[in-house]
Amino acid sequence: MCHLSVEKALKAIVLTRKKKPAPKTHDLLRLIELGEIHVPEKHRPILAHLNEASVPTRYPEDVSKLVRHYNRSAAQRYLKETKSLLQWLRTLVK
Repeated sequence: MCHLSVEKALKAIVLTRKKKPAPKTHDLLRLIELGEIHVPEKHRPILAHLNEASVPTRYPEDVSKLVRHYNRSAAQRYLKETKSLLQWLRTLVK
């Protein structure tokens, strides 16, 4: 859900800045490029992680591996970092 929230925020920025809908993509880094968004250093790690983790978490072949990797502590950290990222992205939508 973190990835989808960030994806939708980035697509809103692309729409606002380019005056046309963003392409159908789940690639957060591509959306950042299209929106000409300069991402502060503190948000880059979570963006990279969410972009990398998108496919395996949507289509898990081995749920047990995901459960080990995304334990409660990791999930809480990703949620906190995503919340901070989303708050910053909201400032870019005008």
